[in-house]
Amino acid sequence: MVSHALTTKPDSSIAWLAALAEQFPEDQWELLNQAVAWLEAHGADIQADTGAPLVAHALGTAAILAGMRFDAETLAAALICGLPGQAIRPETLRRRFGAPLADLVGSATKLARMDHLFTELSAEGGQSEALRQMLLAMTDDIRVVFIKLAERTQAMRELASGDESVRHQIATDVRELYAPLANRLGAWQLKWELEDMSCRYLEPETYRAIARQLDERRLDREWYIEHVVRMLDEALQAEGVTGHSISGRPKHIASILAKMRKKHLSFDEVYDVRAVRVLVRDLKDCYHALGLVHALWQPIPGQFDDYISRPKGNGYQSLHTAVVGPENKALEVQIRTFAMHQEAEMGVAAHWRYKEGETTGEGHGGTRDKIAWLRQLLAWRQEVGDSSELAQHFKNELFQDEVFVLTPQGKVIALAAGATPLDFAYAVHTELGHRCRGAKVDGVLVALDTTLVTGQRVEILSVRQGGPSRDWLNPHLGVLKTSRARAKVRQWFKQQDLDTHIQEGRAQLDREIHRLNLANVNLERLATRLKFGRTEELYAALGRGDLSPTQLERVLHDEFVPTQGRPLVSTARHKATSASVLVEGESGLMTQMAGCCKPAPPDPIVGYITQGHGVTIHRADCAVILRLPAERHGRLLQAGWGGRAGSVFAVDMEVVALDRPGLLKDITEILAQEKVNVIRLNTVSQQDTAFMEFTLEVTDIAQLTRCLTRVGHVRGVQTSRRKQ
Repeated sequence: MVSHALTTKPDSSIAWLAALAEQFPEDQWELLNQAVAWLEAHGADIQADTGAPLVAHALGTAAILAGMRFDAETLAAALICGLPGQAIRPETLRRRFGAPLADLVGSATKLARMDHLFTELSAEGGQSEALRQMLLAMTDDIRVVFIKLAERTQAMRELASGDESVRHQIATDVRELYAPLANRLGAWQLKWELEDMSCRYLEPETYRAIARQLDERRLDREWYIEHVVRMLDEALQAEGVTGHSISGRPKHIASILAKMRKKHLSFDEVYDVRAVRVLVRDLKDCYHALGLVHALWQPIPGQFDDYISRPKGNGYQSLHTAVVGPENKALEVQIRTFAMHQEAEMGVAAHWRYKEGETTGEGHGGTRDKIAWLRQLLAWRQEVGDSSELAQHFKNELFQDEVFVLTPQGKVIALAAGATPLDFAYAVHTELGHRCRGAKVDGVLVALDTTLVTGQRVEILSVRQGGPSRDWLNPHLGVLKTSRARAKVRQWFKQQDLDTHIQEGRAQLDREIHRLNLANVNLERLATRLKFGRTEELYAALGRGDLSPTQLERVLHDEFVPTQGRPLVSTARHKATSASVLVEGESGLMTQMAGCCKPAPPDPIVGYITQGHGVTIHRADCAVILRLPAERHGRLLQAGWGGRAGSVFAVDMEVVALDRPGLLKDITEILAQEKVNVIRLNTVSQQDTAFMEFTLEVTDIAQLTRCLTRVGHVRGVQTSRRKQ
């Protein structure tokens, strides 16, 4: 059956599928077969951003995931998520592959916008929502992150030749985003390759120099490592430590270069150029092996790290030590269990089946912490309105170094480098942070802006009741350095003001409903439409200013104003009527405003007697009036403005602007601020230029002039004028 299914496929697809025949059962293999066929049918003539054929690019991505032992559904999603929009429409994929795969592909496509995240993200709401959607996709199903990381790894492999500018841009994105993200999720298997290849493309001369130094000593180093492995193996067996594995550790040029720069070392001074890794069966064997290593060779002071008792922020666990090995050469030794090694190499991917509440498997706590880290980013999204600040939080979390400090009871707390005692208090418990009033470090009173270092014991002095100070949020005072602690302080102040915000928001909503003359507004339906769980949340968002009056007004119209003749904003003011115009000095005559020129005060106007429709009021310079045949001039009447105050007149406004997200929103907000009603809107975009026509209700030309001037100052607007 397998060979028959492959007969119509290209050689590359045949080989790829054949290689997976033993890894997956028949039903899963058939899913991959169908995904490959879909890929070839819709992506045969398409290129990836590296310039490689999309089919080969997708097959390479899926092969990386197969090597990491992901399931067939993940591989299938990786195969087809890069196809153009029509080929991956949710309804189409659901019919073809089922809902689970369609949802996974949909989440994976959201991460496509991660490219150039830090260079292109602005403070506009649309970009902020895009970042939120990416984070949401990452937390909903962690597999989508690995699909993206594998895809970028494949892209880096394809960049050895090709356009230099493309290679530089992709390598920059990898160094700034994808390699740190792989590190933060503990996926060493991808992290090292992404780091090494980005270093190779961005710093080719430096990369080649280190590679040359490694290669020149390769034979000596290999002989040396074999000698060390034999000695360690004999020592472990003599002590009864069985079932272990010892090997030379791969040399990663990017990590060697980073260590040289961070510690200002020469190549000869880097300890892990000669390194071995010891894998043992259980935790006690780790420390037993460590004792044997230190008994065999003299430890180098200051070069021991216990990442088992205090794991790194990404969950990495291992013992690291540097010793003076045979021939008085520096040697690095890493010791960990096989399970820790799997977690280190694969990170979250080692437990991708993670579900909320499960607790099986060694290292599961680290997986839970990584999922929690992504979800914490979403929580910050609620606290941080500015997407550029959210992006900075995200970047800080990716790149943060850590310090490890102790509670009075001896519990180890990991904090970002530069953290203060107040950051420590919030890391221990939110309430402890709120009530913190002082701190002792190693028994000595210190200021709250003191920078903590690894190994210190911190005691927080707190009051029984109280809350944070707004001064803690002042960056110049430096008492809070971590994003998480600042978010907790902001949340506290938001909660304190909640009742006030709810009252203000309820009053705003009541005024808006009254202004629009709406009845029977279903508040639960309104809250749901605006994506709030309860009406109180809607009131609070209005009161805080998180929800703008323009957004509220638009949704009220969409949901509760009849579709026939629906205006964009309120029509509560008086329309221009016979009382607004004096014809031959008389008011009360049946008049109507001409649709061709839409006159408004103080335009010079004339009246024209129509058959059966009274007097139509035109601007005196209206083209229709100027072209009027001589025999009809007798129908013209003198007219002027008068009548009751508060009347409004329809006029047309034309806007030409560079098209961009948020353009219409910016213009309509100005019109709302000027209390101008929009009764008609038409917009067309051609070649990145937006052509917009508004029909406005204004009280006079002065109001229209203000609107035209303000709209003309909106970013991207080229012209704004009254339509002639």
